[in-house]
Amino acid sequence: MSGANMAEKKIDVLISEEQIARRIDELAREIDRDYESGEMVVVGVLKGSFIFMSDLVRRTKRPLACDFVRVSSYDHDKSTGVVRMEFDMTQPVEGKHVLLVEDIVDSGRTLRHLIAHLKTKDPASLKVAALLYKEMGTDSRKLIDYLGFEVTNRFVIGYGLDSMGLYRSLPYVGAFKE
Repeated sequence: MSGANMAEKKIDVLISEEQIARRIDELAREIDRDYESGEMVVVGVLKGSFIFMSDLVRRTKRPLACDFVRVSSYDHDKSTGVVRMEFDMTQPVEGKHVLLVEDIVDSGRTLRHLIAHLKTKDPASLKVAALLYKEMGTDSRKLIDYLGFEVTNRFVIGYGLDSMGLYRSLPYVGAFKE
């Protein structure tokens, strides 16, 4: 049995590849409707958002630029409580519509840090798209303008999300069996 098959046997599929594709189509239509004019920059938060961002921008119908930021608040799958900026965008966003793309929002600490950081760059507007939201009692759901799915309080993997650098390539969102 291959390593991939063994890994899949230990994972509960929480959101299927088909469910993700349908929801991203819906989100892309909402974004196209909301951003009819003006320059747009989609900013992905690395590393977890890269697959979601890729699928989302390919489904939008409007011209846009892409950029990335990388922050870290985890060490070996555990939150450190400290958000560290590892690298910033490479292009200016002043006067442009910015869509920040996150893989998952839970405590909201990282997202609040990024929103404050991006607002200093004077965008025309700033909205957030997140693939997943996990309620942690911090009321961070209100920070998300475009949400894919809500998930239960489990450590999720797949579709860009990792565990110790692995499982990002799974085509679905899952969690290790308990």
